[in-house]
Amino acid sequence: MASFFDPPSAKPLLSKEKISKVYKSMRFKVFMGSFLGYAAYYLVRKNLSLAAPGMIEDGLVDKAGVGIAMSAVSIAYAFSKFIMGSVSDRSDARKFLVIGLILASLTMMSVGLIPFGTNQMFNVAVIFILMLIVGWLSGMGWPPCGRIMAYWFSQNERSFKMSVWNTSHTLGGGTLGLLVTFGMFIFAGIGIEQTWRAAFVVPSVVALLIAAFCWWALRDRPEACGLPSIQEWRNDYSGVKKADASGKKIPFKELFIDYIFKNKFLWVIAFANSFVYMVRYGVGDWAPIYLQEMDIMTAEESNLAFALHNYAGIPGTIICGWISSRFFKGRCTPPNVIFMGAVLFGTLVYWQAGNIAALFAGASASPEVVASVSKFLVYFALVLVGFCIYGPVALIGIQALNLVPKNAAGTAAGFVGLFGYLFGDAILSKLLMGTVAETTGWEITFIMLSAASVLAMLLCALTWKSEKKLSEN
Repeated sequence: MASFFDPPSAKPLLSKEKISKVYKSMRFKVFMGSFLGYAAYYLVRKNLSLAAPGMIEDGLVDKAGVGIAMSAVSIAYAFSKFIMGSVSDRSDARKFLVIGLILASLTMMSVGLIPFGTNQMFNVAVIFILMLIVGWLSGMGWPPCGRIMAYWFSQNERSFKMSVWNTSHTLGGGTLGLLVTFGMFIFAGIGIEQTWRAAFVVPSVVALLIAAFCWWALRDRPEACGLPSIQEWRNDYSGVKKADASGKKIPFKELFIDYIFKNKFLWVIAFANSFVYMVRYGVGDWAPIYLQEMDIMTAEESNLAFALHNYAGIPGTIICGWISSRFFKGRCTPPNVIFMGAVLFGTLVYWQAGNIAALFAGASASPEVVASVSKFLVYFALVLVGFCIYGPVALIGIQALNLVPKNAAGTAAGFVGLFGYLFGDAILSKLLMGTVAETTGWEITFIMLSAASVLAMLLCALTWKSEKKLSEN
């Protein structure tokens, strides 16, 4: 079975007159395959966030239970992304991504088909186990995409192109919100009272269809298609000189010790990533529950807010990558600091939307007017945070890829992702925030998110001089 995932062998080179045409065609195909494939992974990752309000209303779970269950995805994904990163560096990216997506989709779909009872502890336990499986399978998404981008796109074009590619998860996350609303409408129309089940079933079906497209579009690396390495084709040998374009496997000990654990720069951005991810998921994943529980928005409006929050990340990520390339010669630290400052502002507006609305509307304004202004500010704040948070998410990942050879790219990405998903997402944004929201209310959670934004800025700033020096070598 292990040999099934082995990278394909290099094929004899195509004739010179065919190479450029095939290369351009294949680069577009693998880009779209990895883009839509990773977007599809987000159709089967955050479904519980959108189903949770309905499940809470039906008495199946509470907020603390939802936080525990949601943390399962993050915990499993954190370790899976790290471990699967090293496995993917030694595997066929095409098979790795597609098989993981199929299994994750089927597992997430099963959550919507289970006849849950009234025992909340049992329900949370069942969902937790299934979310662990989904989280582990989700770790088969990013590493093969990182491998594909490293082998098919050279160093001096990768910053911008990966910023464009990185909008895939915001597209997936935003589309999830719309698919859930559409699915709930369909379920209600055919007489299914527990419409929250659509949040698990409908997006999973769409993800399975995308998996079929990815199998057609993806290929592991240029050499396996009879093409020269990307450095040779573009005459671009910039970046890490030890990069091995042959697909040779690096021994595990050398991979983890020499390229990962001894890389001090990688550790700094890993800690920064923890706080970026806390804000990323602390704001986005809890938005539907917070907005409905506080009677700020209806279920349809909160699903729309969730979608807009994610969609805003598409132009935001691209612009952040463009700023990095255009003004900072590919350096990631300056735009990270700038964008996290904007995230802090958006988080504060989101938190104080009601007070700001009352201040601007005036003392004589009716409660309806204040509520309308407050709702507008919430939409604005969520869009602003979504616009700005995904740029640092993308650029920190790019920094990790730029610090190691291409055949260690998946492992480096997994290491940084381990910090983001385990500490930032699972522990801080899920377990801690869920418990705090259930026991003390939402005010403390916003203080936590604001503090995380500040810490992310400071840690990113610590890499300013080091990255500049590295880029000049």
